[in-house]
Amino acid sequence: MRVVDLWLDPISPYAWLAGRQLDRIDALATVRVRPVLFAALLNHHGNVGPAEIPTKRAYTFRDVVRTADRLGLRVEGPPAHPFNPLTALRACVSIEDDASRRRLAVALMDAAWSEGRDLESIDVVRDVAAQLGLDGEAIVAATRDPAIKQRLLDATQEAISVGVFGVPSFVIEGEVFWGSDRLDALVHRLEGHRVEEAKLARILARPASATRR
Repeated sequence: MRVVDLWLDPISPYAWLAGRQLDRIDALATVRVRPVLFAALLNHHGNVGPAEIPTKRAYTFRDVVRTADRLGLRVEGPPAHPFNPLTALRACVSIEDDASRRRLAVALMDAAWSEGRDLESIDVVRDVAAQLGLDGEAIVAATRDPAIKQRLLDATQEAISVGVFGVPSFVIEGEVFWGSDRLDALVHRLEGHRVEEAKLARILARPASATRR
């Protein structure tokens, strides 16, 4: 079965919404969860996050609440946002098994976005892992391991190298689908439909006739 990499950071409510809809593609591909530091993507691309623009922040949370309602999901939101996701990210990165990593990532995002828990808290990360039958103590200890910290940095560089600039991003065979609202497009792709690359190349080759100061 084909593999789809899902690059995510629990700081993004859209990553949570994507994680709760993975059953839509499970019959078509194996989803491999890839934790990535969203802040590092923003820095690399010279961008700012939606929470850093007041009007966009207000829109984002309104959109997340109404989308969660449409999907039948409870939404509370974390106690602070933006928050530091490093402990949660490193906890996920420390797990070698793809299935267990996916379960932990989705559970941690649920803890933050559905239950309103604080992912900066080591106790929360430990408890969520333990509730899944994982070794919460070992996972929390691993988040302090320099090798695990480096693994997250390396993963972030890999995400950049394959064209990821935001989260969540689904990547299959080099093609990026950015956002939880791109699931329909991803399913369309997995069903065999492809972009006409020659046409796309012609469009991208066209020059700019105006630039923003």
